[in-house]
Amino acid sequence: MRYACCRLEGRSGHEAGWALLRQLYLEETGLALPPVRLSKTGKPYFPDSPYCFSISHTGRHAVCVLGQRPVGIDMEELDRPVRLKIAGRILSAPEYGQFAQAADQRRAFLTFWVLKEALLKCRGTGLQGIPNHTAFSLSDPRVWEWDGCLVGMIVE
Repeated sequence: MRYACCRLEGRSGHEAGWALLRQLYLEETGLALPPVRLSKTGKPYFPDSPYCFSISHTGRHAVCVLGQRPVGIDMEELDRPVRLKIAGRILSAPEYGQFAQAADQRRAFLTFWVLKEALLKCRGTGLQGIPNHTAFSLSDPRVWEWDGCLVGMIVE
């Protein structure tokens, strides 16, 4: 499993994310990036490669993960505007309990958000059925901070 993060530095998030994917694939395999297709649900994949990948970007950063198992990654700027009122709709009861007691509810919300987004990307299902049907923890080791962002990664 390989992942990399970068600042956009004048590039779009799309450009930076795909540049990271090309770099990771080359480092991992010694080969150029193979063709990418989209599944029926819109998840990108390599049809003739055992590798799976996920890309995320914000207004200032990009992140990518590459591995031989289904993966999903999400990144959010810690200073992004957050509508905490929607927490009750997207958090499960156990998650909402943690959120309600958190000293920093913005960070708690974003922690759950990056985990949920990463899971959606990993499974390639879109928003169907996941938002409030998870039981993530605020201390989940699959979330870390990088350069003012929270990053969440799920590997199945």
